[in-house]
Amino acid sequence: MPSHAIWAWSIIVAATAGVIIRPFRLPEAIWAVLGAGALVLFGFLPWQDALDGIEKGVDVYLFLIGMMLIAELARLEGLFDYLAALAVEYAGGSPQRLFLLIYIVGTVVTVLLSNDATAIVLTPAVYAATRAAGAKPLPYLFVCAFIANAASFVLPISNPANLVVFGARMPQLTEWLRLFALPSAASILLTYIVLRLTQHRALKDETIARSVPHPELGRGGKLTAAGIVAIGIVLVTASALDKQLGLPTFICGVVTAAIVLLISRQSPLPVLRGVSWSVLPLVGGLFVMVEALIKTGVIGQLSALLHQAVEQSVTKAAWSVGIATAIAGNIANNLPVGLVAGSVTASDHLPAPVISSILIGVDLGPNLSVTGSLATILWLVALRREKIEVGAWPFLKLGLLVMPPALIAALAAAIH
Repeated sequence: MPSHAIWAWSIIVAATAGVIIRPFRLPEAIWAVLGAGALVLFGFLPWQDALDGIEKGVDVYLFLIGMMLIAELARLEGLFDYLAALAVEYAGGSPQRLFLLIYIVGTVVTVLLSNDATAIVLTPAVYAATRAAGAKPLPYLFVCAFIANAASFVLPISNPANLVVFGARMPQLTEWLRLFALPSAASILLTYIVLRLTQHRALKDETIARSVPHPELGRGGKLTAAGIVAIGIVLVTASALDKQLGLPTFICGVVTAAIVLLISRQSPLPVLRGVSWSVLPLVGGLFVMVEALIKTGVIGQLSALLHQAVEQSVTKAAWSVGIATAIAGNIANNLPVGLVAGSVTASDHLPAPVISSILIGVDLGPNLSVTGSLATILWLVALRREKIEVGAWPFLKLGLLVMPPALIAALAAAIH
């Protein structure tokens, strides 16, 4: 094994650990950029190849910008506060019904606005609504964390990781739904059942208000809601026509934000300040590190191993790679794992069940731990703002109960 490859892998492992652990509480993006820069600076990756890696992420960057703009606009216009208060009213004083309603709202937000929107925007709204209703927020906040990943492969737009895994080879919408409609339904249903059972005692022992102060949804909020519906239609159409989703998402997000801000005569600065721009260099740095893995032969070796497994048994290969990807996503975060998986699937024609299992592992697997996905990390950040701490071990204990049944059910539906 060449020494330069060992050094390159060491840098990548250290940078990925930095992204996950966040030493000195520095943002995740700094560690990804440092890792990418070190690979180029020490000559392990030519700068031209690094630029190629960054360029491969253009569709993902555009997608994220569009989604973050519309999500932040919805937050500022009070759309999610309105929906959360509405859920409390419809719950009619029943904690169990409120739990279900928040789960339904979280599912819709994840499907149409991506799992990151659920983590960033819905979480604070649920916290505010449950506190106003006199409920203990944590059981309902867990809903936001788990549904963000469980519903993240209903549509291609539901998770940026979907764009990372498939890239330019994104299936048409009809093909996507054929592959993932049943696994998504299994994931959402099993996640709800097990999560509801784990929170049974907490919900049983509390009483909540039948109504809370209901924020008025102004003209900007209504326009934002209409914009979200329009974005959903545009993206579903683009997916059905087999078009890349990044540019349509970017255009829809910018146009919707511009229309709402112009009509309401607001400055764009609050929206722009609220967007998590650091996500872009984070993803860019990860793309560069995966490019280094390609150049050092790791992707080729993984592809060869997967091809051998497929030759022996497609079903066994699909189960094995789905479970392995789910576990790997919790060790190294699902974004870099998704990038590696996308490079592996691009290197050879693989059977549909195998590719489906890889995506399910990347999207659903992170429900095991707090470091599994960017959405869960963002959820933790949102909780810290409200002075709520959820440790890695308590989340892991809950994840060990919630994630495996949903993963097995989703993989079984995909591999059948």
